[in-house]
Amino acid sequence: MSDKPIKIALVGAGGWGYQHARIFAARPDVDFCAVVGRTEAKTRQRAEQFGTRYYLDIQEMLDKEQPDLVSMSLPNQRHFEATLEVIQAGVPLLVEKPLVFDLKEADTLLDEAAKRNLFFAINFNHRYARPVQMAQEALTAGRLGDVVFAMWRFGGEGTSDHPHANLIETQCHAFDQLEYLCGPIESVMAEMTDMTGGGYRTLVLALRFANGAVGSLVGTYDSSYAYPDTHLLEINGTKGRVVVEDTVRRYSFQQVGNEVAEVWQAGYFNDIDREFHRTFDKYMDVLLNAFKQGQPPPIHAEAGRRALTLAYAAIQSYETGQRVNIAP
Repeated sequence: MSDKPIKIALVGAGGWGYQHARIFAARPDVDFCAVVGRTEAKTRQRAEQFGTRYYLDIQEMLDKEQPDLVSMSLPNQRHFEATLEVIQAGVPLLVEKPLVFDLKEADTLLDEAAKRNLFFAINFNHRYARPVQMAQEALTAGRLGDVVFAMWRFGGEGTSDHPHANLIETQCHAFDQLEYLCGPIESVMAEMTDMTGGGYRTLVLALRFANGAVGSLVGTYDSSYAYPDTHLLEINGTKGRVVVEDTVRRYSFQQVGNEVAEVWQAGYFNDIDREFHRTFDKYMDVLLNAFKQGQPPPIHAEAGRRALTLAYAAIQSYETGQRVNIAP
């Protein structure tokens, strides 16, 4: 790529699409050329808000704008067709999680992108929270010793007509982050409940990692994002443990036998590390740098397929009442 701004178009004019638009419009290295949406009024309003053009048809936008990169932010169960259209047009892309809800669709997208050697990234921005990065640094430095167990809890409100929406569209972050920090998950056992209606909105998984560690995962749409400790991650090793609270709020490391912990919390003026949405800004810094340098995505869309594989292993475990082994 030359030093000229990267021409980026956004497909999606919804709530999280706003975050895409906010980032692109503010970056001097981006020419935010277009927004594509489904309804004219909403799409025109979003485009005007950020000083760009609007379209109601993806192909028309691709033909007229010729973007270098397309960013996709669509309703969770409507990812496949639009993503495939961009891929088949041969345009590099960033997609939102979940990749899709169906493994065959995931394979189609990955295969079609691979045929064209496309830059194909997915937005697992939770990895770029300051506490998560600090946890990864502590693990890499060997401060925890050998990981023995990991515990993840995450959930709030949510609605969907898919019976496993929480598992697929929200706990994909759990699968991605646990494997990012602790290595591959080797097997899973699951319990789920549909007692509140609307599918299996709350679930508990028992995990075994390839390195011998075990883990637990609690996910729910029967809670509230207003509660403190909506998200909690603990990784316990032979030498110490790390705890991440609410993804961006607090990090602590404590050595075995030491009653004094090292704690990080964002300082008074540090709004960037304190704000969850800014994890996306940090990810975009890394992603666009890789794109400029002609390097692979920092988080390839294959990570979305991996999270979906783990989700369906959990579903199989619940339906059969048995542990399910998962290939690396």
